Amino acid sequence: MRRTTCRLMVTALFALPVAVLAEGEHGDWPSYASSPASTKYAPFTQINAETIEQLGISWFWDSVDNEAVKVRPDYVPVGYKSTPIKVGNTLYTSTSLGSVVALDAVSGRQLWAFDTRTWADGRPANMGFNHRGVSYYEDGDMKRILMGTNNAYLWSLDAATGKPDPAFGDGGRIDLTLGLGRPVIRGLYSNTAAPMIVGDVVVMGAVVGDAPAYGFRPPEGHNVPPGHVRGFDVKTGEMRWTFHSVPRAGEFGADTWKDKNWTDTGAANVWTLMSADPELGYVYLPFGTAENDFYGGERPGDNLFSESLVCLDAATGKRVWHFQMIHHGVWDYDLPAAPNLVDIVVDGKPVKAVAQVSKQGFIYVFNRVTGEPIWPIEERPVPQSTVAGEKTSPTQPFPTKPKPFDRQGISEDILIDFTPELRAEALRIIAPYDVGPLFTPPSLKGAAQLPSDAGAANWTGAAVDPESGSIYIPSMTLPAMFKLGELDASKPEHGYKRTSMTFLSGPRGLPLIKPPYGRITAIDLNTGEHRWMVPNGEGPRKKLIAAGIPDPGPVGNQGFTNIMVTRSLLFTALVDDGRPVLRALDKRNGALVREIPLPAPPGGAPMTYMADGKQYISVPVGGSTDAKLITLGLGGNVKIDKKALSEADQLRRPDILRVAQLYGQVCASCHENAVKGAARAGDMSAWQPRLEKGIQALYENTINGIGEMPPRGGCGNACTDGDLMSLVDLMVGDAE
Repeated sequence: MRRTTCRLMVTALFALPVAVLAEGEHGDWPSYASSPASTKYAPFTQINAETIEQLGISWFWDSVDNEAVKVRPDYVPVGYKSTPIKVGNTLYTSTSLGSVVALDAVSGRQLWAFDTRTWADGRPANMGFNHRGVSYYEDGDMKRILMGTNNAYLWSLDAATGKPDPAFGDGGRIDLTLGLGRPVIRGLYSNTAAPMIVGDVVVMGAVVGDAPAYGFRPPEGHNVPPGHVRGFDVKTGEMRWTFHSVPRAGEFGADTWKDKNWTDTGAANVWTLMSADPELGYVYLPFGTAENDFYGGERPGDNLFSESLVCLDAATGKRVWHFQMIHHGVWDYDLPAAPNLVDIVVDGKPVKAVAQVSKQGFIYVFNRVTGEPIWPIEERPVPQSTVAGEKTSPTQPFPTKPKPFDRQGISEDILIDFTPELRAEALRIIAPYDVGPLFTPPSLKGAAQLPSDAGAANWTGAAVDPESGSIYIPSMTLPAMFKLGELDASKPEHGYKRTSMTFLSGPRGLPLIKPPYGRITAIDLNTGEHRWMVPNGEGPRKKLIAAGIPDPGPVGNQGFTNIMVTRSLLFTALVDDGRPVLRALDKRNGALVREIPLPAPPGGAPMTYMADGKQYISVPVGGSTDAKLITLGLGGNVKIDKKALSEADQLRRPDILRVAQLYGQVCASCHENAVKGAARAGDMSAWQPRLEKGIQALYENTINGIGEMPPRGGCGNACTDGDLMSLVDLMVGDAE
């Protein structure tokens, strides 16, 4: 079964009745990432280095969620992440609370909205109310919008009216909790990614509630849902096939599970976006970790198909080839993003390639037809676990080319060294923990990890220029510490769980490691060589200067960055040291061309399209009670005033609507994106160690400031002490 590429059933190629990999045809952006190839590329040039000074906001749309929160204040979304698609003269998008919306591409006028009532089933699995987009299908006069929901349904709507398709499933929807081989708790099974449609099949993965890594366990007698991927008839909703992410007895890969079989192992799911090659009829699936994310003593073996890239025949669900990036994963190194498909030329020979970025900072490049690595991938020895019952893999795959796009492993050499005193303090910070190279496993004393489980790369993925074969990868350099602890001896299902996790900050509120703290890396996929790397924004440059350190120049941000590329420019959307911005870079060298302020933090990926002869760029921003889709064009001059906070009434505890409003405006830009180690709202395992001294100490730290947290949470006099305490309660959730 070991070890590099497993390649079976490379079938005869055939044509499917759908469409093209070509980006930007008719000025459209018809898929979440521009095309099924997930390039995030458009061949438009109207917005370029010479004209970008004229770029401004042409129109904006206020999400229907903003009013919904006022009606149902118990259901509060966080960052708005949905990237629209554009077909014809219409944009289609989703909202965090589960509405589907059509907008006029030129004016932003809302044409229709349909509420799937996702919120009616309560808080979804893992990260709460968030969503990333919808998909479009057309066959003659039949035009449909498909969306998987946070409460585990797949909807098909008429693209012209927004009404459910009565021929699809039961009244326009199918229940995705059914047909998985065992009962599934709806609250542990969710869909946030845009579906992938190949021919007449819609392929669906799922978000699966991580347990026990995120501080909860399923009710007694229930297991974590399986991460199986399924194909459904795009017209009727009938299930066509199932690919078992944990193979059943007798199936290929079952021997990689040793003592554990398919009946009760969960996760190993595709929670992120997928890619497809309609001409080949293949779909490419980036799988995540099997549960338990950080301890595998109860699942001995390599655990196919967890943390693998799997190519399936989309018509049948049959495996064509696969490659496992992590054997027996214990780091939560899910494959986090859709792989990028691109045609390249290697040693003078044309190759249909697929490139997969990873949390661990590697990019893996394969022939997408056969699964053969473009450059050798070597099995190398890695550190072994010392935790009772755990047997980690003795080796892991290391690509020989391209080189990693971010730093890997913790050592003295990478620690902050602006002064000898700072270096000495940084050494004291890591002294209590196990430290070592990439793949140092979690331990009972705590293990420092770089990259963290938030990545190097994450769901924001990469962008590819198909004309040059260059890939552009945003990444963050964010060390973390993971500690394991025993579960209740009376409930020994998992043996150990992650009991503590914290992003590791450095001395005196500075970063622990040397800059850059976030970067954009350009790699030529024709040669496997790095073209350039630049720090991703200013980052904490001002803070370093204020600490008496000579100006280091831009040092980059430790936060998520979305990316898009056109024929003329490379665009990034991020929060740069607290400033929400859209940045335009020179593709040739990464130099900043222009920075455009945004009215709120960008939560999702930018996209671009042409309408009535004009190029536009749309960016989802904000969240909570102030989510918007911002659309920019040349000559745009619409002004958006930041929504005024309601007057503080000095009550100790404000109403939940005000708390939600403050969270979206003040807290989300850092906490939603784990900037500088900020704990995400609702992530119980991240908040529990912060509560060791009690909730009152956390209130005081928020009011007075500590480490990277500014006094009063950066809210200043706009927030009362009661506001700040309620914000803490909102983010801590059930961890208290």
